[in-house]
Amino acid sequence: MVENILSESFHFFSASGANACHVCGVVIEYAPLEDELGDVLDKAMRHACCTEQTLAARAGVSAEKIHDAIDYRYELADDELRRLAAALKLNEVGLLALARNRYPLPEISGLPFCLYPLRTPHGIGVANAYIVAECAASTGILFDAGGDYAEIERVWPKRIRAIDAIFITHAEREHTGGLAGLLRALGRVPVFFPEGACVSDTGAQELGGLSMGEGASLRFGAFEVRALKTPGHAEAHNCYIVSVPALAGAAQLLVTGDVLFAGSAGRGYFCPQSFAESMKRLFAEFAGKTVIAPGHGPLTTLENERLHNPFSC
Repeated sequence: MVENILSESFHFFSASGANACHVCGVVIEYAPLEDELGDVLDKAMRHACCTEQTLAARAGVSAEKIHDAIDYRYELADDELRRLAAALKLNEVGLLALARNRYPLPEISGLPFCLYPLRTPHGIGVANAYIVAECAASTGILFDAGGDYAEIERVWPKRIRAIDAIFITHAEREHTGGLAGLLRALGRVPVFFPEGACVSDTGAQELGGLSMGEGASLRFGAFEVRALKTPGHAEAHNCYIVSVPALAGAAQLLVTGDVLFAGSAGRGYFCPQSFAESMKRLFAEFAGKTVIAPGHGPLTTLENERLHNPFSC
C-alpha cells in the first residue's frame, strides 16, 4: 500500500461500463501537442544538417521567413510549406495541418487493459509517465517516473496502490527525476533501464536497477513487456511494447519515450542517423491500431502518425 501517493485523478473509463474495460477501453484525456510548426522545421533542419540559408535555396522560400517560422512567427503560404516539406522530406499533409492548428488526433480505444497517463509540467508542455494495469487491479506497471516526485504524487491514480516494476525509456531528468521519491514511497520495486544507460544520478543502481537490452521481454501477470533498442535521441534509449499475449488480436501499447510524438518527434541529440533509423523501425514494425504513449504530448495511434506525422516520410 502507498497511502501517501493517492489522489482523486482518474484518466481512464470504459464507455460500456467497468466490466467491459478489459475488452475494450477508451482513454479520455487532454494534453497539448509537444511541438508546433516552428519546432518541427527546426528539428527537421537539424536532422538534415541544414542551415536556414541552405533550406531557403532548396525550397525557394526566403531565409527570413524560415527564421521567423522557427521563432513562431508564421507568414508561410501553403505552397511555401509544400516546398519546405519536399526539401526536408517531410509529410506535407501533417506539416500543413500543424500550420493550420488542425493536427488530427484519434480516439484511443481497444486496449485490453487500463492506461493511466500521468502528466507533469515540463517547460510550457508536459512530460508523461504511464501506468498499465488490469482495470480492477490495485497494482500496475509504471513507465518513466516524471521529472518531480511531488508532481507525480499529485496526479497518481487513487486506485493504484502498488507497482510491480518500473521501466525507464532513457535517463533524462524529466523522465527520471521522480524515481528516487517513488522508490522511497513504493519500496523495493525492480527498475529496468536501457542497456548502457547512465543512471548514477537517479538512485536506481543502489536500489537494484537492471539493464534491459534489445528484444528482452518480461511477464507480469497477463502482460508482456518487450524492449526495443531505439538510440538516437540518447545513446541508451528503449521503447517498450506492452501486450496481452492471450489476446492476440488486441491492440498493443507502444511507449516511445522521446522518439515518436503525436505530430512530431524528438531530437537526434546523440546521433541523427540512428534517430532516423529508430523512427523508421517504429513506423514499419507495428500494426496501425497500436496506441502510441509518447514521452511528451498526447496519446495517438501508429496509423494516425503514419498518415499525418511530418516525420513519417
